[in-house]
Amino acid sequence: MATTKRQASRLLSAIAIAGMSFTGVASAATLDDAVEQGVERVEQAQASQQTIDSIDKDIRATERDYRALMKEIEGLNVYVAQLDRQLDAQAKDLASIDNSMSQAALVERQITPLMLRMIDAVNQFVAADVPFLKEERMARVSKLNDLMGRSDVTAAEKYRKVMEAYQAEIEYGRTIESYRGELEGETPREVDFLRIGRIALVYQSLDGQELGIWNTNSNSWQPLAPEYKSKVMAGIRIAREQAAPDLIKVPVAAPMMAQQEAN
Repeated sequence: MATTKRQASRLLSAIAIAGMSFTGVASAATLDDAVEQGVERVEQAQASQQTIDSIDKDIRATERDYRALMKEIEGLNVYVAQLDRQLDAQAKDLASIDNSMSQAALVERQITPLMLRMIDAVNQFVAADVPFLKEERMARVSKLNDLMGRSDVTAAEKYRKVMEAYQAEIEYGRTIESYRGELEGETPREVDFLRIGRIALVYQSLDGQELGIWNTNSNSWQPLAPEYKSKVMAGIRIAREQAAPDLIKVPVAAPMMAQQEAN
């Protein structure tokens, strides 16, 4: 009986020790699992933080790109507005040019008859004027008539040439000139001409022995007294810039109206 009690006591002790051992093993396993789960949560948290950091970096980069894009759009809007103003100004210029072109066509139609009348006036004036450089002046009028018939020359260029002819005729009236040319007559011969504006046109033979002056009243040449020989020679030298400018005395035909009043 006592033996049976002792055996039961040993069995209970073994079961108690075994229970304690099992409980220690179970607690250690639970702790390891908890640690592993904690490590996993830390790793997951780190991974989540890295994801958050990456997303934040992308957001910041996208924000910078957005701001740069908005700034570029703002600049483009200013540029487009400036282009719009330029286009408006160009449209106004085009309208003005169109109007000017239509006006130019009208002016051209009106100015062509005017130029023809001006050329005819120059032609009549040269024919009635003192006969100096007559061939040269008539050739200028002929060129103007030819120019008016050309389609490849603008109206502006034609008008400029006509005004040049008028200017040349005006210059003759306030200049002095000497040139060698042919004296018309029964026996044409070469002489030295002296033109003083339009008030006097005289000639001297090459040997210096014959002098003549153009009479505007009779439209013919008449002899000039020998006493004017030195004065004509001085005038020729001045006109050719072979002598300093000086006062010279030359005969001047009185206007026909003055002669009629005197009679």
